[in-house]
Amino acid sequence: MRISLIGLGWLGLPLASFLQGKGHVVKGTTTSPEKQKRLEQEGMVAECLLLDPLPATEVPAHLFDTDLLYINIPPGRRRHSDAYHPRQIHFLREAIERYGLQKVIYVSATSVYPSKNQVARETDSLTADTTGNPALWNAEQLLWKDKSYELTVVRFGGLLGDDRIPGRYFSGKENVPGHPPVNYIHRTDAVRAIHWIISQNLWNETYNIVSPEHPEKRAIFEKNARDMGFPPPASYEEPPQQMWKEISCEKWLRTGFSFDFPDPLAFTYKV
Repeated sequence: MRISLIGLGWLGLPLASFLQGKGHVVKGTTTSPEKQKRLEQEGMVAECLLLDPLPATEVPAHLFDTDLLYINIPPGRRRHSDAYHPRQIHFLREAIERYGLQKVIYVSATSVYPSKNQVARETDSLTADTTGNPALWNAEQLLWKDKSYELTVVRFGGLLGDDRIPGRYFSGKENVPGHPPVNYIHRTDAVRAIHWIISQNLWNETYNIVSPEHPEKRAIFEKNARDMGFPPPASYEEPPQQMWKEISCEKWLRTGFSFDFPDPLAFTYKV
């Protein structure tokens, strides 16, 4: 297949290499000319595309001359309003229809589910008022509404592994919530999951994709600290107060996918 990846970032770049290894013809986008040049030197077909939230430069039309469009753009909620990301997706939706694309994968996140001491499933009823992430939720709805293409929405949990070590982010910090269950996925499994969707023709579905084991955050942070040699959190929230959610991946497991890293306590890292 010809596959265009909107976002050759931390996940998109290894995904591009993986898909190329499976025989697909891959091209993608980055937001800076400097990274574009570096990617091209590494043999990747890359274009510069910055959606802010509309294109800041001319859009390379050949990106949309493709069999499948993969969209993975961080919503940037720390810097932008919740209306920003849906505007990015609205532009891409118009391009999808203009160029007659047939297949789309959109990367969302399990943050669309609110934290309210629950096990969250794809069948849960969400609205713009009850979602935990309006930017992603509204973007999902934009892509689903009256669509003319095959669409699958992937709700990843926390993308970790390799150089992303969860315990490092909380090293030495005070009053850290240690009781919530984690909803993590290793980057290796995230890449494999996208390929699984493509190879198995899993279209017109929404999937929660997280490792099926959910140890407590405290167990992860303490193990990371022991294994990597940095300080654990200085203290934990006591008594536990933070609301939590556990993301069910039962629907995803029914597709036959097998995780390389089903337990976040066994994630591998590169330091």
